Amino acid sequence: MANANGTDKNNGNGSTAPGDTTEPKKFGTFLGVYIPSILTILGVIMYLRMGWVVGQVGLAATVLIVTLASLITFLTGLSISATATNMTVRTGGAYYMISRSFGVESGAALGIPLFLAQAISVSFYIAGFAESLHYLVPSLPIDLLGLGSLVLLATLAYFSAQMALKIQVIIFVVILASIGSLVLGEPLTLPAPASFLPTEASFWTVFALFFPAVTGILSGVSMSGDLKNPGRSIPVGTLSAVASGYIVYMMIPLFLSEYAPREWLLADSMVMTRIAAVPQLIFLGIWGATLSSALGSLLAAPRTLQALANDRVVPGFLGIGYGPLKEPRIATALTFAIAAWGVYVGTLDVIAPVLTMFFLTSYGILNFISGVETLIGNPSWRPRFKVHWLFSFAGALACFGVMMLIDAAAAYVAIIFCGFVYFVMKKRQMYARWSDVRRGIILHVIRAYLYKLSHLEETGRTWRPNLLVLSGAPTARWHLIELSDALSHGKGFLTVCSIVTSGKLTREKTLGIEKSMQDFLGKKGVPALTKVKNSESLIDGISHLIEDYGLGAISPNTLVFGGNADEEAFPNFCEVIRMTHNANKNLLIIRKPTSHHRSNKPVDFLEFNKVIDIWWGTNSNNAHFMLALSYLLQTSPEWYGARLRIRRLVDDENERQGVLANLRQLSELSRVQAEIEVFIKEENEPPLGLIGKYSDDADLVFLGLNPPENDQTLEAYNQYYQSQLGQITQFPMTVLTLAGEKIEFEKIFRE
Repeated sequence: MANANGTDKNNGNGSTAPGDTTEPKKFGTFLGVYIPSILTILGVIMYLRMGWVVGQVGLAATVLIVTLASLITFLTGLSISATATNMTVRTGGAYYMISRSFGVESGAALGIPLFLAQAISVSFYIAGFAESLHYLVPSLPIDLLGLGSLVLLATLAYFSAQMALKIQVIIFVVILASIGSLVLGEPLTLPAPASFLPTEASFWTVFALFFPAVTGILSGVSMSGDLKNPGRSIPVGTLSAVASGYIVYMMIPLFLSEYAPREWLLADSMVMTRIAAVPQLIFLGIWGATLSSALGSLLAAPRTLQALANDRVVPGFLGIGYGPLKEPRIATALTFAIAAWGVYVGTLDVIAPVLTMFFLTSYGILNFISGVETLIGNPSWRPRFKVHWLFSFAGALACFGVMMLIDAAAAYVAIIFCGFVYFVMKKRQMYARWSDVRRGIILHVIRAYLYKLSHLEETGRTWRPNLLVLSGAPTARWHLIELSDALSHGKGFLTVCSIVTSGKLTREKTLGIEKSMQDFLGKKGVPALTKVKNSESLIDGISHLIEDYGLGAISPNTLVFGGNADEEAFPNFCEVIRMTHNANKNLLIIRKPTSHHRSNKPVDFLEFNKVIDIWWGTNSNNAHFMLALSYLLQTSPEWYGARLRIRRLVDDENERQGVLANLRQLSELSRVQAEIEVFIKEENEPPLGLIGKYSDDADLVFLGLNPPENDQTLEAYNQYYQSQLGQITQFPMTVLTLAGEKIEFEKIFRE
């Protein structure tokens, strides 16, 4: 029924509408975080595999395993606490924190494996419960026992998380009683079973089996959306559970090693029942711990999936919530299906190492995120619970290191799976509705290295192109951007610039034009920065860009513009050439071929017979600059496999032989494959005329351009510039090149 504002009281998916003032009941620290976490920690491993761990590696190694595993969990708990007290943690727990820190792609890469791990962990705990029942009633098949108990638990989780959490309090009391019964028990004096066959397992194999015992901290975090005060409850409840679990796991091996011979510890998974003062309490504890842990995972996994659905990572219907607490019943049903499959095909010892890998991956990323946030120090990172970044990075390093020590192949599989999910999300172009830390990381890295870069002198060996392209609107002079992209792609920087002289632009209008240019270039697959400069005249705009654009050592070093302008604009372009050269920057003037020329055609990526001509002149630095540009082109997809021809004009045959030998030696020493050709000038034929004849079959021609002399007037240089352009009107695409940087480009090829 609609209210007075015309909105429905129910939003159509069974959850409370935004206008409903009824507050759903939330959980506190003890019931919402500590109980789910500690019951998952004091679970199936403690009862059914702790004896095997002690019997396999001994008391000292067991203490080391428990300490190392608990240390990883403790460090992760610190990182989780810091992250949880810096943001409003909503439904999704660990996934929510990852996605809001590193972006939706990274969140999905960890969220989906985390959901699968939580769903499979239900199978893990149910398998333990079924194993204990089968011990009492061997005639009942383990898989049927598991499936039956799974149905009962899923029904409880499906209809009421609140009821499930209340039952866990009773189970917690039973577990404490069972531990007390073990402590009050007596040493086992029975002879070992006749069928006992000792098995050998490595330290890391035993660690992998034990580690799921301490992964319960995410059970409490996953209930974040149902907590009254997540920022307080998650740190207090999580760290308290880790500390409590560590005390218990340090205590139990002491009693087991004293109360039972090694043969019994290895042979009987239910050895605790033979030691305890009240064996029935051990059974009740096993059932309570396994079922409560399974129930905790049945509550956590659907909420992780619900958060993934709310962010459109997975289909939205999976996240539909029902009732005042918006319980994810569809997600619970899917979790049940995955858990049922795990119960049917897996066993306790098979499932445990798989869970270990997924949880270690999740823990490692959580630690890494917290460490990065603390290290880069964004103003938005102000957690109430402060943790030094060294602790977070130590936790991340421990997680990934232990993964490799346990099983390097399985570690790679887990990492590759996460990478695959990330790649799929990236291809889907999942744009988040929230900000994340990635920009801060990039700025932090740039800041650190930009300062270092300013103290390092640039030489020919380290030179990279940083191109500023005066294209105007990208569609107007696309050939400038296309060739500049081929020169810079993967090797340098590219900025596409437009100078607006038609009136004063507002800041919003300028940003809007830059965004439109960026979107267009993105669709074309051109990685570039964009810049819109509002100026009273073209010359003023270019002057300001040459002087002011850029940041420190990564300011543009090469200006690119077109050479197809009207003659009336030539004086302006000559002024630009002078300003660029005086600013010690390089210049590329790209003249597009006439419409009928063979080189004026779209780029064919499958065409590998393109031809690049370099006309070697007397200015050695300019010539080597052209050679560097040609090599960069040959490494680009558009010009890959292009033939490079180094050519020169000389006066006579004697000079020809000497120049030919020098250029061949250059090609050999520079490790650049090029065809060397030297031509003798002809009488009554201008040099550019010969160049046009010999390079008519080329796709791109590099020609040197004389720099303006200090005593040369603008009018005189304008005449020279017009003469050059007038003689190359029938050329293929031509790049007039002028090296203005104080760089010895020869060192690129000589050292």
